[in-house]
Amino acid sequence: MTMDERTLLERITVDPELFGGRPIVQGQAITVEGVLASMVAGASLEEVLIIYSELSREDVLACLEYARRLVALMRLKGTDLTLRRA
Repeated sequence: MTMDERTLLERITVDPELFGGRPIVQGQAITVEGVLASMVAGASLEEVLIIYSELSREDVLACLEYARRLVALMRLKGTDLTLRRA
């Protein structure tokens, strides 16, 4: 892990007592999932910063890095979250 990745990931907190253990941006009541959902809905990084004015550019990048690492971990474990039709 590069120093930049480590620094970004320090912005994400997972605490079972907060938001049911969902990852959040440290010091904010904003979930990583919420940030990613905004981007999936079409918001650019700049638009996410308007929607979540409490966040910095680095906070949004930290959410993306957190998601990237989860996908990489899933790949290593052979987990597939794609929706499949029966």
